[in-house]
Amino acid sequence: MAQTNSSEAKSGWLLISPPAIYAGLLLAAPLATVVIYSVLTGGSGGSVGLPVTAENYAAIVEKPIYGAILWRSLYISLLVTLVTVVLAYPVAYFVSFHVKPVRKSLWLFMITIPFWTSYIIRVSLWFVILGYDGIVDQTLISLGILDHQLNIASYGVPAIIIILAHAYAPFAVLPIFVSLEKVDRSLLEAGQDLGESRWMTFLRVTLPLSIPGVIAAVLIVFIPTVGDYVTPKLVGDGKVPMIANLIETQLLKLRDFAQGSALAVVSMVMVGLVSVVLVMVSKRMAGGSK
Repeated sequence: MAQTNSSEAKSGWLLISPPAIYAGLLLAAPLATVVIYSVLTGGSGGSVGLPVTAENYAAIVEKPIYGAILWRSLYISLLVTLVTVVLAYPVAYFVSFHVKPVRKSLWLFMITIPFWTSYIIRVSLWFVILGYDGIVDQTLISLGILDHQLNIASYGVPAIIIILAHAYAPFAVLPIFVSLEKVDRSLLEAGQDLGESRWMTFLRVTLPLSIPGVIAAVLIVFIPTVGDYVTPKLVGDGKVPMIANLIETQLLKLRDFAQGSALAVVSMVMVGLVSVVLVMVSKRMAGGSK
């Protein structure tokens, strides 16, 4: 029996070793390199070496520009997450509860259509809507609401939030939809049979049961939007940089690998901490709604 267990264990290790090595090379090794670089002495020109120092992290605290861009990245991502999830939930609810089962696949298919085109093309098309003399400007002027061009695309933060919310909406709809599909419809009928209104049944039954999908949607949207690089680069003429743009400047333009790595580590820690807080708050909301 012991020999059998040993051979099974060896077989198991042989099966998981290729993906484990692959994951280690692609994930662990780069992360370890970034962390090591972040505590080395560096400077412009790409030179990195000993001694080990905390000056790179101290610079992030001391220089206001670093803190300002980190804070901007955080609150833009949080706003994008809030807007995206709030808009995605009704869509997912409608598809789950009001669309016939045979048509749900078609609706989900339609939701994924934007992914058929390049992200850069989708961002560029928003300039036709929000840019100077775009659809929004022409509509507001023709209705007499405005007498001048609004050009929303030139306002960095609002335009970034709108574009990112649109880009990540399908990522939020799908996990919420899956969670809503798992809700036992008999529970909703039981709540209404006991005299609860549809709204109260939703608040006390549907919403708490769908919280796992909401948490997944929050994390799926929040984590990548903090590090978004393309949108701030294209919107507002690049005048509203986020943390990914700052890291790119440090690594590729200034070639200060140590400082860029320190910014990357701080960004990862910030994302991790905020993600944990969001999960805890969501779970507490789910528990309080029961």
